[in-house]
Amino acid sequence: MGVILEIKNLTKKFGGLTAVNDFSFEIQRGEFVGLIGPNGAGKTTVFNLISGFEKPNSGSIRFDGMDITGLKPFQIVNLGLVRTFQLVRSFHYMSVLDNVSVACLSPRGKKAAEKVGIDQYASRILSEVGLIDKARFPPVILPHGDLRRLEIGKAAGTNPQILLLDEPFSGLSYEEQEHIHALIRRLSNEGVTIFITGHVLRELMNLVPRVIAMHQGKFITDGTPQEVANHKLVLEAYLGRGGVIA
Repeated sequence: MGVILEIKNLTKKFGGLTAVNDFSFEIQRGEFVGLIGPNGAGKTTVFNLISGFEKPNSGSIRFDGMDITGLKPFQIVNLGLVRTFQLVRSFHYMSVLDNVSVACLSPRGKKAAEKVGIDQYASRILSEVGLIDKARFPPVILPHGDLRRLEIGKAAGTNPQILLLDEPFSGLSYEEQEHIHALIRRLSNEGVTIFITGHVLRELMNLVPRVIAMHQGKFITDGTPQEVANHKLVLEAYLGRGGVIA
């Protein structure tokens, strides 16, 4: 498979606060990996650094063998590394189909769509995320769960090699979470490398085969969900001494 994402000694400071502290890990091509940590652990900052929305104070980020440290977000997307956001973002008054079509106009998206055309390619993605019946709706009228699916659909439209999902279950009902689960698994089965964060530990732990844990900006451990859930430092980070993660 080979390493697709390599993070070495990544550090990010905001004034006197060190949000990410000498953080290192690797992800293999085709893997499905979760990133966990209590609120304020630095998970979103790690995603911001990888995707180019923040620049590290030190350390390196290599994607598919290329050093992408300090590149702009659009440059990173065009290489095939794409992320979603905790707060869903869309072109509110464009149609759902047009929202995805815009993403398909990226260089990798256009290459993937060249045999069938942008509209058909975007429609196929909407079918995969379960929104084809709402293709002509403006996102402004959609419920939160549909907006989450649209966010993932837009990311998929860029034809990513690796997809970073930041809190994709946030604010969703159990039924909506199940729809997102199925969508993410399908993308993973299609060969997209998935790196996902989440506060809903039970949902995340049931979804991924491998978990990286962090606390106060630092790497704690890496392993199967069961191994990580039983790790002493993970238990202390979430629950204090003597806690148990269900």
